[in-house]
Amino acid sequence: MKKTVLTATVLTAALVATTVFAQMGPGGGMGPGGKGRFGWNQDHTPGWTLMSPEERTAWQSQMSSVKTYEECKATQDAHRQVMEGRAKEKGLKFNPPNQNGCEVMKARGQIQ
Repeated sequence: MKKTVLTATVLTAALVATTVFAQMGPGGGMGPGGKGRFGWNQDHTPGWTLMSPEERTAWQSQMSSVKTYEECKATQDAHRQVMEGRAKEKGLKFNPPNQNGCEVMKARGQIQ
């Protein structure tokens, strides 16, 4: 049983790592049309349409300044809670992101 769990964990981690590296592209720089190190924009930010232009700029700045994975996740989680609340107030469905930006930033060596 323990071997099965360990094997499944290792395979899942390898799959996630492969997916992250396959999406990076050359240079590991900003995403297309994005701002910040990961391209925090409408393609990578849940609730983008629920934010004002000022909030978007503040979000991009905040995410570009995180230094550790833990700080990144805490920032993302707090943002997600606010956006889920806004979506619920407006009767909208909140869709989580397709990928975890903190994982991508960590894989690129942009955060520790």
